[in-house]
Amino acid sequence: MDFIIGVVITFFACFFLEPIILGIAKTLGFYAIVNEREARVYVLFGKVIGILNEPGLCLLWTRFGWKALFVNWLGTCYVRDLRLDQQYLRSTPVNSEEGAPMGIGVWYEMFISDPVAHVFRNADPEGSLLANVGNATVRCLSNMPLSAMLQERHAMSQTVRQEVSNQSQEWGYKVGSVYIRKVHFRDDEMVRQIEAKVVNRLRQVTAAITQDGTNQVNIISSTAEMQAAVEFARAAAMRPQIVGEALNTISKDPEVASSLFDILETQNLLKGNVDLTLIPESGRNDLLTEVLSASTPGTPQPRPSSKP
Repeated sequence: MDFIIGVVITFFACFFLEPIILGIAKTLGFYAIVNEREARVYVLFGKVIGILNEPGLCLLWTRFGWKALFVNWLGTCYVRDLRLDQQYLRSTPVNSEEGAPMGIGVWYEMFISDPVAHVFRNADPEGSLLANVGNATVRCLSNMPLSAMLQERHAMSQTVRQEVSNQSQEWGYKVGSVYIRKVHFRDDEMVRQIEAKVVNRLRQVTAAITQDGTNQVNIISSTAEMQAAVEFARAAAMRPQIVGEALNTISKDPEVASSLFDILETQNLLKGNVDLTLIPESGRNDLLTEVLSASTPGTPQPRPSSKP
């Protein structure tokens, strides 16, 4: 029974009495718990009596002495987050040297380096830093050549960071990386005109490439035709020589030459596809009779005359 009673008492002490005791001790300023990357600025009677930025359990009596008893009653504790923060400023309007309306997107990092300055130097330090970055972007990047604005983003980022850093430290901020993330045209009509020029330029380049390819093909074809014509002409020039040499060899034997020419003449006659009239060998007096007898069938043949 004593054991059960002790357990019940311990249970109620842990779940009810401990939070009450710790709350009273914290209210009286015995201790404070500081989280990771956090700063606490304690102000009593309008004066800063201490800053806590080391994480863990901190005994206020060892830091502030007798002031720790009144700091939570009569004073104020400002809690500031020291973690790295990021912001992106979209489409800050600037003009190039040529007068083109441009928009620049700026991405930057910042963190609180001086909690006291962050609390008392500016009522809205984050908004002021955002406005300072936008103003620095307009001041430093306006009237730049359009080609440099579209290409040299690293140099532009360094320029904006140097301009912002000095002013931001007065408000308790420290600016980290600054990067010009996007540069674009703000005038839609100008964008359409640039797109039309790019399309026309691409068409011109495509037409030039096509024409150059056609010219190359024509050159290759002309060269091939010229070489073929040269070879054909050479072959045509060599043909009489070859034929002449062959005929010279054949003419050495009269019988072979006569047979060859007879065969060639017969082939030419056969290829000619014409009507042939064959006249047998006989006397001259019967020539007319033989010619008439070889005429078309059905034609009446004249009788020979008895007169001498």
